[in-house]
Amino acid sequence: MAGTITHISRLLRWGRTLARHGALRGIENDPLTPPNMKRLLRLARFGLKQPEQPDYAAALQEIGPAAIKLGQALATRPDLVGEEAADNLLSLQDNLPPAPISVIVPAVEKALGAPLDRLFSDFAETPVGAASIAQVHKAVTTDGQTVAVKVLRPGIEDAFAEALETYEWAAAQLEGYGGDETQRLRPRQVIAHFRQWTNRELDLQREAASASELRENMVAEPGFYIPEIDWRRTARRVLTMEWLDGTKLTKKSELVAKGHDLHALSQILVRAFLRQAVVDGFFHADLHQGNLIALDNGQLAAVDFGIMGRIDRQARLWLAEILYGLITGNYKRVAEIHFEAQYVPAHHSVDEFATALRAVGEPIRGLPVKDISIGRMLEGLFSITRDFDMATQPHLLLLQKTMVMEEGVVVSLDPDINMWEAAEPFLREWIRSELGPEALIADRLTMIRRAFQKLPHLIDKIDATYPEPGGAPPMPPLPEVRLIERPRWGGYLLTALIAGSAGAALVALL
Repeated sequence: MAGTITHISRLLRWGRTLARHGALRGIENDPLTPPNMKRLLRLARFGLKQPEQPDYAAALQEIGPAAIKLGQALATRPDLVGEEAADNLLSLQDNLPPAPISVIVPAVEKALGAPLDRLFSDFAETPVGAASIAQVHKAVTTDGQTVAVKVLRPGIEDAFAEALETYEWAAAQLEGYGGDETQRLRPRQVIAHFRQWTNRELDLQREAASASELRENMVAEPGFYIPEIDWRRTARRVLTMEWLDGTKLTKKSELVAKGHDLHALSQILVRAFLRQAVVDGFFHADLHQGNLIALDNGQLAAVDFGIMGRIDRQARLWLAEILYGLITGNYKRVAEIHFEAQYVPAHHSVDEFATALRAVGEPIRGLPVKDISIGRMLEGLFSITRDFDMATQPHLLLLQKTMVMEEGVVVSLDPDINMWEAAEPFLREWIRSELGPEALIADRLTMIRRAFQKLPHLIDKIDATYPEPGGAPPMPPLPEVRLIERPRWGGYLLTALIAGSAGAALVALL
């Protein structure tokens, strides 16, 4: 466990990198930033010349892999980092120089427990892609199958563990001293969920399981393809899957040259995302253009299953009703769902919240995506969260991130598409099937059956809690005795020592 001085040293080193790219100016000028934090920011940028236009993405790329991943997560939180920073972070890429083949081959052999030539007849030395966590090599198995082999970067787990420890420490300080607004945004919960996401990405066998599960679910959407996993050549640090020949959605000119129907691809993506998020509750949470491939047969394929999201059935019902209510203009029902889900504190008015939603939703209803001001919409939505004391819902962060990302991909394919109109038939049919009388009766029968199944266990718990009286007489009541409080001088001394050490560290770093 790193100490306070270590955390402060890391933060100041990262802070100076951010300052060189002008990335501290927005936080420092934000009226909601606590005064103590503003002082630290001024110390971090002392003596540095800041550019006029901040480049948050470049700064995080310079800091390292964990910062890149954190930046990608923060791109969906303009309420935390501001609209300008969030927009810049959406362009954040994690392409890095690849690790040399001399360290990759031993890593593969160690992970799979066999020499490389017993597993692959050909293994490309140059990777087809190198990201912050892993890199991918094209290979041919000994039985003649062309595959993609994903290998974790050596030492990546230690690098993430070190950074995450400091992120958690910083979030705790921010939440403890930042006031009510900071507590509403729940920075500690945000970092806790970020840790969960990255831990999943660092286990490639778990990623393989996610791909396998998603492949089974997507049978219902034949236009959306998930590659098959080679389990024999997959372990915690190595993932082998079917090689896909096609064109990445980042190469729009090539898509057009090959005759792909961009409107059809965008429709496939909308339906696939809705089926994953609304119907199955298990969705690919990193649907950017680089992870989507248009196959020659017109299908849309996804790769890189390190970040996946889950939401339970009740949350999916609320989500579907919220989206459908926004599409149809039923703001009263959308407001009621927010109160039923306890996203809005009960002391607020449902009708007032419905009016606030109408103010945001009406200006964009019926417009193609290209005519919608995302910045204006986000500004309206996040002002609502503040006005109605809505706490951040960390379990929905991945979903929010994916929705923003998917919209960006769809717009890049077809600027004239109306996302609401594309989603409305799917949502209407699913809501009818899930909230209709048949579904209601089935749910009630299931609840009754589960209640009867619990009865024997409940009786056992009652017996254990209220046993038959034994042979011993009841114990006499004990009087209340006030305990002697411990002297606080030790705590004051410790605080003074920490503060002094931190101050010395600040002086040394600057």
